[in-house]
Amino acid sequence: MRFTKMQGLGNDYVYLDCTRGAPEDLPGLAVRVSERHFGVGSDGLICIFPSEQADFRMRMFNADGSEGEMCGNGIRCVGKFVYDKGLTDKTRLTIETLAGVKRLELRVEDGLVSAVTVDMGVPEPGENRVLTVQGKSYTITPVSMGNPHAVTYLEGIDSLDLAQIGPDFECHPSFPNRTNTEFVEVLDRTHLRMRVWERGSGETLACGTGACAVLVASVLGGLADREATVRLRGGDLAIRWDEADGHVYMTGPAVTVFEGELL
Repeated sequence: MRFTKMQGLGNDYVYLDCTRGAPEDLPGLAVRVSERHFGVGSDGLICIFPSEQADFRMRMFNADGSEGEMCGNGIRCVGKFVYDKGLTDKTRLTIETLAGVKRLELRVEDGLVSAVTVDMGVPEPGENRVLTVQGKSYTITPVSMGNPHAVTYLEGIDSLDLAQIGPDFECHPSFPNRTNTEFVEVLDRTHLRMRVWERGSGETLACGTGACAVLVASVLGGLADREATVRLRGGDLAIRWDEADGHVYMTGPAVTVFEGELL
């Protein structure tokens, strides 16, 4: 079974072309390939299927085998995968996900996709709430980008021990289906920094839906303009929350790392 390892800002996944059929037990396969010592090593598994309502359908599985609704960095790489491998010649694509159909615009250089802009749709922010985690109070802004996020603002995010506190945010009783958590520093109105603890995968170098949630929460809190650069550990994403249509647009790179065969 051939696979392609791809990454967007270091948020890496194993990709399978399932347009002609898929292996059994995709959750179990995700756990196996994601293991960084005995497997390929990744934040999860993304499979590309035919779709009856879009150009392609994407399914993404976290490193623990749980299926996620959407992955911003992952969907950019889906666009690169299908174009670079000749599955389509379109530079404007629609991709079906569990969070709805997303629209992609591909930037092509020398015949290969280098970057992708994704229409991430209309966000669904919630009311701020206070969570108690390990005896400390945190004000969080919940934002759904088709998947759940909790955004909180702190100083000194580089010193946070996310491996120690992240699981308690993810599995907090306020989130019965678990949540992704973004820890944010505001640099200025057009530059935000974040670290992320992803549901089912732990800390990752980047999270596209998380970066979108951070901009939405920051705009609502009066902390940022509607267009800003979000700096993640793996690099920068350009995020825009359009005032006219209410959609969030994300632009960032997509990179093929290597290809191989699963035995």
